[in-house]
Amino acid sequence: MWLAFYVHHLNPFLIKFNDQFGIRWYGTAYLAGFVAAFYLLKWLARRGYGSLRNEQVADFVFYGAVFGVLVGGRLGYVLFYRPQMIVDDPLGIFRVWDGGMASHGGIIGLVIFSFVYARRHHISWTGIGDNLVAVAPIGLFFGRLANFINGELYGRPSTVPWAMQFPSELLDSPRLQDLAIHQCMPIDPHLNTPWAIIEASRTSPQVREILSHILTPRHPSQLYEAFLEGLVLFVCLIVVRLRFRQPNGLTTGCFFLLYPTMRIIGEMFREPDAPLTGPFSRGQFLSFFMYIVAIAFLFYAWRHRKVEDGRQRT
Repeated sequence: MWLAFYVHHLNPFLIKFNDQFGIRWYGTAYLAGFVAAFYLLKWLARRGYGSLRNEQVADFVFYGAVFGVLVGGRLGYVLFYRPQMIVDDPLGIFRVWDGGMASHGGIIGLVIFSFVYARRHHISWTGIGDNLVAVAPIGLFFGRLANFINGELYGRPSTVPWAMQFPSELLDSPRLQDLAIHQCMPIDPHLNTPWAIIEASRTSPQVREILSHILTPRHPSQLYEAFLEGLVLFVCLIVVRLRFRQPNGLTTGCFFLLYPTMRIIGEMFREPDAPLTGPFSRGQFLSFFMYIVAIAFLFYAWRHRKVEDGRQRT
């Protein structure tokens, strides 16, 4: 028998207008990330960091949010994790409010957008990137908190004292679905689907009591990733950015070195949400390629510093 673990029952809606419509924590988290990025980028621009001017920050954040984070993140999720959606449910690609964003896709989207933006405005791409990657972990932090509130992307089984039970596990296990429906229907005949049970668990202690004897205790890996990919990464990168104005590309290289490291560690505690690639989860496998990008940016920064040092000596 399991110990008394916390059964996750947070509501994904911040404000709910009806059964299907409202303001979700997921969207609020993204908005909070964009607002934080806006103010941090303006703060860096006013102090002379990077090539983005103070008056350019608002447009850059807005279009970067739309074309980089949202479009890139959603397309990345579909291509990397749910490619069958293209055939089975093509309209589902546009339902971003239901969740389903890939941080790797968002990163690729921002890389492409910032490159195009830099070319159009004739400013340094790496100068933009160094500021952007320094503030990006704040958005990752809010995104992982939203994953936790939604009860999605839960962790691997564990019996650590802080382990939690996530009702969304029912969606991934037909056996648990049947067991939960069988035990919950005597309470309410309408509890005949896993979605109905998950919804009821948010308000019914009786349903949560039943689920506490069915669900698997798991690591709250979303919180681990929020700490690693969000707070720890932000502190490391903002220190590097404030310590080194030059050479351009150094902070970006550090991001592509540190982010995959944090992601790989976090994924050790997360239940894989896609088929494994050898012994690695999909997130870990994709992260390995970022080390190649890190080497390229760090080499560029080293060469740039070497040239500047040579000019100073001359």
